[in-house]
Amino acid sequence: MTAELKSASQGQTMILTLSNPGFHNALEPQMYAAGVEAFNAAESNPQVSSIVIVGANENFSAGGNLHKLRAKREQAPEFMAQQLQGLHNWIEAIRTCPKPVIAAVEGAAAGAGFSLALACDFIVATRDAKFIMAYSNIALSPDAGATWHLSRALPRQLATELLMLGRRVSAQRLYDLGLVNLLCEPQQALTEALALAEQLNVRAPNALASIKELLTDAATATLAEQLDSERDHLVKNLHHLNAGKAIDSFLSKTPSAR
Repeated sequence: MTAELKSASQGQTMILTLSNPGFHNALEPQMYAAGVEAFNAAESNPQVSSIVIVGANENFSAGGNLHKLRAKREQAPEFMAQQLQGLHNWIEAIRTCPKPVIAAVEGAAAGAGFSLALACDFIVATRDAKFIMAYSNIALSPDAGATWHLSRALPRQLATELLMLGRRVSAQRLYDLGLVNLLCEPQQALTEALALAEQLNVRAPNALASIKELLTDAATATLAEQLDSERDHLVKNLHHLNAGKAIDSFLSKTPSAR
């Protein structure tokens, strides 16, 4: 069976399933391209309010396929660079998507699989899930935004520990560090991720898109620039139809409807 990214939907949530039987859902170039296509489709579809990424057979992803990585050493460096660009295009699609993205992690998220989870806006993980930045274990450096996300989420020493030592890290430790949003029982990651998605789906999509954009920009903006951006987003959202409905609903103490 070949590696693929399966797409399904449940209500307003798009579910993307990493599937690579026999290779622990290792990521392949065709999955990168399908990921970019899926996010482009989700962004333009008003019926999609959130996206969940999950691994097939209760395992998130082993990251790169080591057998194929070894074979690529015999090819020109430009070939590997081109394939990595496909993965990085997918990471950018996740980060720039205006809709919330949730990783539902069971089993292991290793290497680029860990990086993929970090690119998501939320991580839901089972208590027995394991995360590992395995790159240094095979004399490689990280990809797929691992250093970008970890350096912004953790003190330098902790990020260095995860990346240089390549040790397995429990979901509990990442939860304690603030990298995992929700811990759940085994075999419940997708269920809990979908429940979280439902909470997001009833909120105004324009407000969520603004929050995601503001959080991304805050990493490089000065305070003055961020204040200007927050002002512009708030004014735009205040004059959106959704704000009118939500404020009236709040004041009348009735459930808000989108």
